[in-house]
Amino acid sequence: MLSQRFLLLRSAASFTRRSFCTGGALKQGKQGKAPDMIEGNPQFHVSNVRNRLREIVGASTNWSDHQQAMAERVSLSSMLAKSQNELPAKRMKDSYLEVHLPLGSEPQLREKYLTYHNTVRFGRILEDLDSLAVLISYSHTYNSELKRSPLSIVTALVDKIDMRQHVIYPDCDIKFTGHVTWVGKSSIEAKIHMSQYRDGAYASVLDATFVMVARDPGNKRAAFVNPLTPEGPEEERLLQEGEANKSRRVELSTASLLKVAPTQEERTVVHGLFLNTLDTNTVSFRSRILPPNSVWMEDAKLKGLEICHPQERNIFNRIFGGFLMRKAYELGWANACSYGGCRPSLVAVDDILFQKPVEIGSLLMLSSQVCYTQGTYVQVRVHSEVFDPLTRQHNTTNIFHFTFTSDRDVPNIMPKTYGESMLYLDGKRHFDQTVAC
Repeated sequence: MLSQRFLLLRSAASFTRRSFCTGGALKQGKQGKAPDMIEGNPQFHVSNVRNRLREIVGASTNWSDHQQAMAERVSLSSMLAKSQNELPAKRMKDSYLEVHLPLGSEPQLREKYLTYHNTVRFGRILEDLDSLAVLISYSHTYNSELKRSPLSIVTALVDKIDMRQHVIYPDCDIKFTGHVTWVGKSSIEAKIHMSQYRDGAYASVLDATFVMVARDPGNKRAAFVNPLTPEGPEEERLLQEGEANKSRRVELSTASLLKVAPTQEERTVVHGLFLNTLDTNTVSFRSRILPPNSVWMEDAKLKGLEICHPQERNIFNRIFGGFLMRKAYELGWANACSYGGCRPSLVAVDDILFQKPVEIGSLLMLSSQVCYTQGTYVQVRVHSEVFDPLTRQHNTTNIFHFTFTSDRDVPNIMPKTYGESMLYLDGKRHFDQTVAC
């Protein structure tokens, strides 16, 4: 299992782990306080992750200084490798990181992560996962001879986040562990495992797979990353799994409903939905009625808008990808909650695609759509786009897919148009990949 793999790598953590160590004045006693977070035990604190990323690229916490620092990074282009063969191969344990989120041991930290209902804000967890994936990637490409990294490493895709348990306790310590599992020429796959300490032991919460890309200091073109050398059969398996994930993504992109027609089975599904909504009292293709316990897809939308301020920037002067994921998740969750009539639980996050960076000052428009339902499950798609009020143009930046479950059966979602039928089939595909399999 992935979590067992992280335990094996833990003892071989690289330089990066030592770089983030901080002593915490933590006390042991309650069931949610982990023994490895007691006073005097050095650890990576989650608050240090983004600070370390700023150090790696030479970014500043001050907005005006940060802009100047980013302009100066262009001079680092000469430090980039001309080919991947120039770079030394790295091992998986070279990028291994363990980061602590002591919700149980540090009550003052807890408020940032709490909801009104005293549960954990999963959107905040998404922010931490995104930052950690970037840091893991920089650990893989670390060069001790360079003061600053010339690489601009950004999130290209959240391949999948599988929830192992639906409940994240607000008063129990959390541990993130992760490392690089596959690399291409300029891309990196990083896997992260999250566990929580409760009743005397750590229990698995989720497994996440991120795909990162390395670019030049100006974030204009791709840059080479260090090759990866597996050690032992387990690492060989992880490397082959990463290659299979890449092939699967290419296959899914080729079969996209935006490019090719639905399969015969899918066409039968769509026609069945159409027949189920026909008014039997009239002989007309246009006369449609809503079946019992159903909702038209056009009535299952929820929208939001964000003004992208400098506070939400990443280390490269764009809007932080974790912030985008948090906002999309919260909107998707609210839509699923409204649709099902109760508070839903997250089952999986699937195939979050970062198509374009979001610039500071942008008007970010978010639109969530319930696109598929089955029993207690609700599949939600969130589309984000940047709107330019001067040119009146809309540009898609991200697509998010979330699978939720409710504590009761939810109404059936019903498409009315052909476009909505394609959204339905796309939602069904994502649902089948995350749940039905």
